[in-house]
Amino acid sequence: MTNIRIGSACLWGVEALPIQVEVASSGGLPGFSIVGLPGAGVMDARSRVRCALKACGFKMPRLHFTINLAPAEIRKNGTGFDLPIAIAILALSGQIPTDGLERCLFVGELGLSGEVCETRGTVAYQVLCRKIGATFVCSHESAVLRMDGCGLSVIRSLNELREGVGRLDRPRGEPSRPAVPDHSLDFADVYGQEEAKRALVIAAAGSHGLLMVGPPGAGKTMLARRLPTIMEPLTDEELEEVLLVSSVAGQLSRATLARARPFRAPHHSISRGGLIGGGRPVTPGEISLAHRGVLFLDELPEFSTSVLQSLRQPMEDGVVQLVRVDGTYRFPCEFQLIAASNPCPCGYLGDPSHGCSCSPARIQCYQSRIGGPLMDRIDIHVGVQRPQSDLVIEGAAGMDSKTMRALVMGARELRLRRERREGRPDDALVESLLFKPEARSCLEGLSSRMALGARSIVKMAQVARTIADVEQSERVGRVHVLEASSYRNRMGGDGIDG
Repeated sequence: MTNIRIGSACLWGVEALPIQVEVASSGGLPGFSIVGLPGAGVMDARSRVRCALKACGFKMPRLHFTINLAPAEIRKNGTGFDLPIAIAILALSGQIPTDGLERCLFVGELGLSGEVCETRGTVAYQVLCRKIGATFVCSHESAVLRMDGCGLSVIRSLNELREGVGRLDRPRGEPSRPAVPDHSLDFADVYGQEEAKRALVIAAAGSHGLLMVGPPGAGKTMLARRLPTIMEPLTDEELEEVLLVSSVAGQLSRATLARARPFRAPHHSISRGGLIGGGRPVTPGEISLAHRGVLFLDELPEFSTSVLQSLRQPMEDGVVQLVRVDGTYRFPCEFQLIAASNPCPCGYLGDPSHGCSCSPARIQCYQSRIGGPLMDRIDIHVGVQRPQSDLVIEGAAGMDSKTMRALVMGARELRLRRERREGRPDDALVESLLFKPEARSCLEGLSSRMALGARSIVKMAQVARTIADVEQSERVGRVHVLEASSYRNRMGGDGIDG
């Protein structure tokens, strides 16, 4: 036998593409030639494979090996080709059995002593194996899932291949665990912020974006970090999407298998690539790691303007497309944006107990950093004032996470029942949201007085629909529209308006 073909794969966005590792031997100077658009990490496999084979007691044939990664038009990156290349050389030289190799997909990095190390993207490789009906062979260190329709084998060292792949361990993988509420975070710990809690209930029930504006020490960050405790658990389909993104980013852990929704809070110094994705190789950014969860941007005006404006299209589409020379990468990013901001540079504009030291020009410049188009895409704006000192000292608790979660789940159940009966509403049509005549008249009047654009009118109507769901009302009433209008832009020339 002078050539052999071993199944492997490479990552492309959040997908794994099947790659055939074709190895042929010939005379001439001993060595490796790797072709098929290999990246720098793939080229380094020559040294790792040679040392690993020697450390495990295998012979390195004194032949020249040509290794082709097909299809050759796709650029390959990463270290996952070490294992299939080593297996191809061992099988080609008759040092291991070849039975069963054609039914497997191998991905793994080799250490110099022959151990097989984990690589990122294990969930993506499992999804590919389920699709093509192959058995996934990877390192025993990899956090793999229990996935129906996908065979699984793990390997610790190249020594385990002496008796063939059929003798490798076959674990069932980690099961996804039922969601367990995080009792270390509870809204009961936040005193005197009932209006903000109410806004967070509405935001969680309708998956609306929310901006909290208030002075330092008001509890904006505490409120945001507790939002996942009132959100509904991930479904099986959503859980697989979340695990897929975190696996491709190299951040999959066994703790990720719980069904709590992701919460990402990047620092305001983050770059555009770090937020929406990029790099070489191309990896998901923070908005994709927040997929099906919460993206919290604290000190919103401190973020770079270009970084903030890059959020506009992903927020609308639920997916970010990164166009590079070698192709287009797509990452899902259906996240709920929660942001916090001071009303001015010093933070005390509108605070009755502190005087603001900022000039009108500084205030306007500070608030304009966010940009009108992005502000227009945030559905709910709520003012957050510092709680009274006696409430904090006495520990006067308001709504807790259990109570708020019940409101959110009740609103979502009502919406699902209505959609099964009436059909899913058109997001662009207000009339599909079941408004009462007086509510519709109120919406028309408010839209005219506030000079709202089409997007703002629709978003205010959607917030009103969510408020009606929280109140367990089948139709939207006038009081729901009035409350929705109170959540319009809280950052204007005069700062907090309430």
